Amino acid sequence: MYTLIQTCRFNDVDSHAWLRDAIAQISDHPQTRLPELLPWEWKARQQRPEAIAQAA
Repeated sequence: MYTLIQTCRFNDVDSHAWLRDAIAQISDHPQTRLPELLPWEWKARQQRPEAIAQAA
């Protein structure tokens, strides 16, 4: 867990937001697509225009 939190810090990701979202998604997420939940991938997905529009 510490390594994942540090990875968030190194990638300028809000670790609390990432962890909350990753835990919420992981049970329904296909095993073959788990790398999508890594902090840098999560950040890139959050910055896409469609993700910003859905959050509003």
